[in-house]
Amino acid sequence: MRRAVTSESVLPAPPAPSTAPGGAGSAPHQDPAPPEQDPAEEHRLHHARSAPWPYARLDVAAARAAGHRPHPIRQFVLKTRSRCNLACTYCYVYEMADQGWRGQPPAMTPATAARAAERIAEHAATHRLPRVDLVLHGGEPLLTAPAALAGPVDAVRAAVARAAPHTKVTATVQTNGTLLTRGRLAALAAAGIGVGVSLDGGLPAHNARRVDHAGRPGFGAATRGLRLLARHPDSYAGVLCVVDLDLDPVETYESLLAFAPPSLGLLLPLANWSAPPPGHQPGLAPYADWLLAVFERWWHDGVRRTRIRLFEEIIALLLGLPAATETLGLAPAATAVIETDGSIEQADSLKSAYEGAATTGMSLDTHSFDQLLDHPGLAARQLGRDALAAGCRACELVEVCGGGHYPHRYRAGEGFRQPSVYCADLQVLIRHIATAVHRAAQAPAPAARRTAPAVRAGRTLPPRAARATVAHPPAVAS
Repeated sequence: MRRAVTSESVLPAPPAPSTAPGGAGSAPHQDPAPPEQDPAEEHRLHHARSAPWPYARLDVAAARAAGHRPHPIRQFVLKTRSRCNLACTYCYVYEMADQGWRGQPPAMTPATAARAAERIAEHAATHRLPRVDLVLHGGEPLLTAPAALAGPVDAVRAAVARAAPHTKVTATVQTNGTLLTRGRLAALAAAGIGVGVSLDGGLPAHNARRVDHAGRPGFGAATRGLRLLARHPDSYAGVLCVVDLDLDPVETYESLLAFAPPSLGLLLPLANWSAPPPGHQPGLAPYADWLLAVFERWWHDGVRRTRIRLFEEIIALLLGLPAATETLGLAPAATAVIETDGSIEQADSLKSAYEGAATTGMSLDTHSFDQLLDHPGLAARQLGRDALAAGCRACELVEVCGGGHYPHRYRAGEGFRQPSVYCADLQVLIRHIATAVHRAAQAPAPAARRTAPAVRAGRTLPPRAARATVAHPPAVAS
């Protein structure tokens, strides 16, 4: 079995300045001016202090020698805008630990987009990727004029067609929906760019935290945009919704169904052990309770009115199938972010942990995406089980949970090798869903027809699903 090679040694202390006095006749002693800090070394030390795992304790070269090979990047997030027309009070980009957006240009230039396209095409050709996925992100990407919206995607497709003609390029834009117009939808549809919208429920009260810079609600404009989008099902990617314990879960779910989303992403709030989520208490699982109220409504509905990604991903992992997610399971991370200035970063969600948590010190002008693969932050997220805390590695749910979403594992001064701050919730959620899947697999054919396609296709559950049906009290770090 492959083992990641790590070191528990601390970083060497900087050499102490000399205090020897000058010799006879020498000038009075003056401490020399400190040498200018090398930016790359400063970057490394900042990460090592904030997150010793992986930055001070993971030996990437030794991990490679032990058999952990890098996995290519397959999703590229283009931050075409660094500013937003809303000021959502819980936004991880603007309101949490990292404030790097302040130093970013407001918009990605065509020259930066062209350089990004070259680097993406280079990576696709090197690894003979069958597909790469682009996500236009921000900020609010629809601050771009309709005529220029597709520019970065067009540039990538042209570069990939030249360098890697067998690679397919897919593209979506993630938006708050307030700027969706017929003109923008037409431009996006013409370019084959799908549209995902962030909304925290289908009623005004559900979106009290989604306001503009003057404190005015963004709900009216967002729902107008969503209704327009619902008329273009070929462009409609789905809705993302952050779980709020103060809201009724079933009401939130059913109100979103009014917008006919083909897919619904229910997101746990970005939080960690040093900044726990609202309502977090040791031994309790309030987020599992919220999500399971939705699951029961969705699972027992007579027809599938939408896909709920979190539930379907858990079911797939229980059945031993691949799941397209970095928030669960042990699949290697394969996402890179390109900021408006051309810097290459890790996943945006890391910005919730500490200042500069997503930074790599790399840019499109100086680094390839192959070089990113050996960055300790990304390499750690490709180690699978070997990157997890000891308790997670021994847990019978590890192949499904995967230790939870990487940012949720963070603890200041220690890093990312703890169980998820949502560990108790994930255990309750996974076991409940495993029991539902087990019962569906044993049900008579008419009842089974109402369940997920994967359950209908194979009525014998793999061992991991059977193990997960056994109830155990949550065992979680505090």
